[in-house]
Amino acid sequence: MAEKITIARPYAKAMFELALAQQKLDAWSQALALAAAVIGDERVRKLLTSPHVTTEQLADLVIGICGDTLDAEGKNFIRVLASNRRLGFLPEIAVIFEKLKADAENAVDVTVTSAAPLNAEQQRKYANALRQRLKREVRMHCEVDSALLGGAIMRADDLVIDGSLRGRLDRLATELLN
Repeated sequence: MAEKITIARPYAKAMFELALAQQKLDAWSQALALAAAVIGDERVRKLLTSPHVTTEQLADLVIGICGDTLDAEGKNFIRVLASNRRLGFLPEIAVIFEKLKADAENAVDVTVTSAAPLNAEQQRKYANALRQRLKREVRMHCEVDSALLGGAIMRADDLVIDGSLRGRLDRLATELLN
């Protein structure tokens, strides 16, 4: 995986700098996400290694599926990736681009996994607490995992805050065993 990130990073940085200069971060974000989803499809993945499909055909396929989401620079970017046999790196490029975008916007994506769905008031409280702790704008993504029993787990980049009942029970069991 480290090799994929290493190869994808220069492409993501180049696209980020272009998007930032053009003030099109959101448009590029959507275009890269769609292109990454296309490449992530198992049927398309098989074509990436097929000796019967040329790089031009692969580029045309991705451009055709993405349609109007890609502007002229976007189409050119897909063609450059295809000619360098890097289309398979689009998912990593999209992830790196999103991190660069979040940093530029002083924002962080936070995934909150809770035992039960959070209502709007709970989401607001979590977002406010995280905003104060992280000193960044918080973009919440909520998930439900009933195995947590209660509470929630919050993930923001490398930070993990485990306030779940299952996590507390696991820590208690570890302490008792030690």
